[in-house]
Amino acid sequence: MARSPLWREIAETLATEIARGHTAGGRLPTEADLAARFGVNRHTVRHALADLAARGLVHSRRGAGVFVTGRAVDYPLGRRVRFHQAVEAQGQVPSREFTRIETRGADAVEAAALGLAVGESVHVVEGVSSADGLPIAAFRSVFPGWLEGLPDALRGGASITAALAVCGVADYTRVSTRLTAKAAKPVLALRLRLKEGAPILRSEAVNVGSDGRVVELGRTWFAGDRVTLTVGGD
Repeated sequence: MARSPLWREIAETLATEIARGHTAGGRLPTEADLAARFGVNRHTVRHALADLAARGLVHSRRGAGVFVTGRAVDYPLGRRVRFHQAVEAQGQVPSREFTRIETRGADAVEAAALGLAVGESVHVVEGVSSADGLPIAAFRSVFPGWLEGLPDALRGGASITAALAVCGVADYTRVSTRLTAKAAKPVLALRLRLKEGAPILRSEAVNVGSDGRVVELGRTWFAGDRVTLTVGGD
């Protein structure tokens, strides 16, 4: 009978140990340690780890090693949605990377949502949100151009909430949220470290300032197995 590839046997052994909680929430041994344990070379170990990563069981942190993927982050969809607060409440470390900050004219959909005329200035911000170094969502937000200092604040390292505060928006709340189930297309899958076709939850939301003016039209793509969206409360 044909024997299964060694990397597959190693991957299944590690997957079983992860499922039984032997390494839950912790760091896996180094490639060298795993190679010594199973009596194989590092290339075989890397193949096994790549398989586990593709299945969402582990994730790597540059310079730190390979870690077991933790439980899904509870992400509230209340009136006040704050990414950093939601992730920190789960005992995880939040981070955000902005991949696009651009000012251009609004299209018809953006103008209608933000109360602007077509062609008026808007700020487009895209990026990836992570918890403990693992991407959990990709986002694209469009802000009205009258928030003039927002792009510079974001480029300077401010969070979206802090950047809005710089522009005089001390508080903002969500007035609408629409959720749609999707499958990850290639570019999105790459950004979120998912397999192409993996389940995604897409959120479309509108946020307003305390004066009732719309300050953000946002679209977020959540990795389906890494985030639990909860409804209710602030």
